[in-house]
Amino acid sequence: MGFWIIAGLLTLMIGASVAVVFLRPGRPAPAATDQDLQIYRDQLKEVERDLARGTLSEDEAERTRTEVARRLLEADKAMHAAQSAPVGQSRPAPALVILALLLAGSGALYWVLGAPGYPDLPIETRISLVEENRAGRPSQADAEAVVPQEIRVDPDERRAELLAQLRTEMERRPDEVEGLRLLAFEESRIGNFRAARLAQERLIEALGDDAEPDDLLNLAEMMFMAAGGYISPETEALLQDVLVQQPTNGGARYYVGLMFARQGRPDLGYSIWRNLLADSQPGDPWLPPIRGQIEAVAAMAGDPVSLEELPQPPERPELAGPSDEDLAAAQELSEEDRRAMIDGMVANLAERLAVEGGPPEDWARLISSYLVLGQERQARSIFDEALRAFAGSDEAMALIREAGAALEAEGADE
Repeated sequence: MGFWIIAGLLTLMIGASVAVVFLRPGRPAPAATDQDLQIYRDQLKEVERDLARGTLSEDEAERTRTEVARRLLEADKAMHAAQSAPVGQSRPAPALVILALLLAGSGALYWVLGAPGYPDLPIETRISLVEENRAGRPSQADAEAVVPQEIRVDPDERRAELLAQLRTEMERRPDEVEGLRLLAFEESRIGNFRAARLAQERLIEALGDDAEPDDLLNLAEMMFMAAGGYISPETEALLQDVLVQQPTNGGARYYVGLMFARQGRPDLGYSIWRNLLADSQPGDPWLPPIRGQIEAVAAMAGDPVSLEELPQPPERPELAGPSDEDLAAAQELSEEDRRAMIDGMVANLAERLAVEGGPPEDWARLISSYLVLGQERQARSIFDEALRAFAGSDEAMALIREAGAALEAEGADE
């Protein structure tokens, strides 16, 4: 009701301002006065005095008399016409037409842009409605049912053949943990997200209490992709489980922020992403998508800011692994000392990546270092983990694959 009272008063005020202009009686244009006529008469007398003093010739005086006399006659005629003209009339018809158009236009605009029949909604009520909608949103199964699930084939014939063998083998051994982990990864890599989700669910069931937060996060990501970029209640529950175990998990925080931004709570999504930006390190895979969306989310949250005003990750640290110069210098040491130095550097890098994560360049260097040391098993483990971590970045994937080219070539030959 308060809205209608204010809107009605504003409309009446504007309409009254317009009506006053048309209803006010017209005023005649200003006409010449006796004072104007007297000025012209004085000018005629001045001409005669100038002629007597000799400052004007007879011809100049005659021309001046003619011009002043003409102006005098026109002023006299205008004064008499103004005195006899009727006072201007008011124009009620245009005023009524404009007022009617104003009222009709305002009503039509509100009908299109407003919400006729709905009362004003306080913030608490709006939040309550958003949460009701979120609680009633489609399940994971309903979301997947409307998303086309094309079965894709690996363009590499050898890898496609190996994947087909892996699928068959996992039907025979449905609880084999490493096989399920590899199957989920391979299905996700080629875009078969529903199959990847099913394999990851089997993996977590097989792991039981030994399932790690990263296993849950991988399942949440596969469910997100299988549902066409939608975060279902089941996916949200998984993300919350990850955050209970690892409150600083960047991947889970990114998806939770995305969920709120898309489901009517941009205020929460913006807050989560802003804090995540401040906590992130260069190369974290969630940085590019956050940077591409956070300005729009901030505007919807009522805090329009530019990306430059938001927290930025620190400068990329120096790589902690052995550099090419370190490896070259190690050649001058004894075999035992050289091995000890390189092993220490690689161990430091591996520990930092396991605890803090890092950019793809660090992962690629660790893979290369393990290969130099002949530790192919460790290299393959880091290679597979890096491919999962940077699956959303083509640039990072290319860097990782380049470092692990020997491993992929070996796998293709098997």
